[in-house]
Amino acid sequence: MQFDLNITKKLRSGGDEFLLRSQFSTTDRALVLFGPSGSGKTLTLRAIAGMLKPDKGYIRFNGETLFDSEAGVNVPTRSRHVGYVFQDYALFPHQTVRENIGFGLKPLFGRLSRGHREYVEELIQVFGLSAVATQKPAALSGGQQQRTALARALATSPKLLLLDEPFSALDQPLRIRMREELSRSLTSFNIPLIMVTHDSDEVESFAESIVVYRNGKVEDVHSAREVAASGASLKDILRRQVEQAYG
Repeated sequence: MQFDLNITKKLRSGGDEFLLRSQFSTTDRALVLFGPSGSGKTLTLRAIAGMLKPDKGYIRFNGETLFDSEAGVNVPTRSRHVGYVFQDYALFPHQTVRENIGFGLKPLFGRLSRGHREYVEELIQVFGLSAVATQKPAALSGGQQQRTALARALATSPKLLLLDEPFSALDQPLRIRMREELSRSLTSFNIPLIMVTHDSDEVESFAESIVVYRNGKVEDVHSAREVAASGASLKDILRRQVEQAYG
């Protein structure tokens, strides 16, 4: 993966103002945006997905320009070919697990093709959702909701998967198990990943590169391989940076 981002965005809420200044570049396939809540991680993820338009700058992925303020380029979300798993999963409450997974494959008018129906059933099997395929989100456990959201994000065969705090709604034992399941799924689907988290355990589980945020800007960028080769502890480095952020 070749990913390059350099954006700024000013937001106002009431009398408060927040300035996002985000810049990084990576060739790694698993990137984690790390930092305390409110530091700009999710805003960056939304900009990558096309849900937030930066004031200026650029976003480039594998040779394709997704956004460039100077060139007047802003590719619509639906054309960016990214899968997005929201923090609260954002499943459609009136639809079953099967319908949620197939949502992105369904034409505006009409039904899923036979091939798409077969693919949805395959994903249901892969993510262990057969027993709840006809259930609606309210009847699902937290882990089942997360697996449904992940299957829905992968159903359209995205070029890039974006995850916003995907484990924050889960209790600790389930969080550990779902981290393992997600890791297996990512290996199986072989898809580049950008994840938002403030959990150093999740950084250690997934990250090849780590972008550290503080107060709306990128404070540091780490390579997990280089940190490991130096003999340092990535978790200790991140803990010190979090302490500085709150200090």
